[in-house]
Amino acid sequence: MSVISTQKNTENLTLTFVAEFAADIDRVWQIWEDPRQLERWWGPPTWPATFVRHEMFVGGESRYYMTGPDGEKARGWWKIIAVDGPSGFEFEDGFAGDDGEPSGFLGSTRCVVTLEQNGGTTRMTTVSSFESAEQLEEMVKMGMEEGMGLAMGQIDALLAE
Repeated sequence: MSVISTQKNTENLTLTFVAEFAADIDRVWQIWEDPRQLERWWGPPTWPATFVRHEMFVGGESRYYMTGPDGEKARGWWKIIAVDGPSGFEFEDGFAGDDGEPSGFLGSTRCVVTLEQNGGTTRMTTVSSFESAEQLEEMVKMGMEEGMGLAMGQIDALLAE
C-alpha cells in the first residue's frame, strides 16, 4: 500500500504525504516510537538513518544522521511538541551541524503526524509546514518530496515482519 498521495501546497506552505498500511494503529505507532524501527525507514534506502537520541515525549529531542552511499553524513534534529500516541504527534525538524545540534541551516519545519485506524488498515498523514515559499522550494529541490516517498515505501516490509 504505502504512499497513496503527495501534495505540495505553495499557498499554505505545506507538503503532505498520505500512506496506508495493512497494520493496526498500535503497530504503525511503534515505527515512530521505537528508534530502532524508525531508523529502518527514516531516510531513503540509499541514505539510512541512525538515531543517537530519540525522546518521544513533549519537550523531548531526537538527534540523528543519515549516511549517504559515499559515507557522507547529513545530520538532523527533532523537538517533540505534542504526543497523542497512538493517534499521532507533532515535532519541529531541522538540519544539525557536525555536533548534532541545530545548525539553523534552512530554518526549521513543523511536522504533524496523524494515524487513523480504518478497519484492518491504518492511514498515516504527515503534514510538513514551512517558514516560507523559498524554504519549501529549496527543500523540494534538495529531494525532500522524493526522499520521503522512498522512505515511507520501506514501511510495509518493516510492518510485515
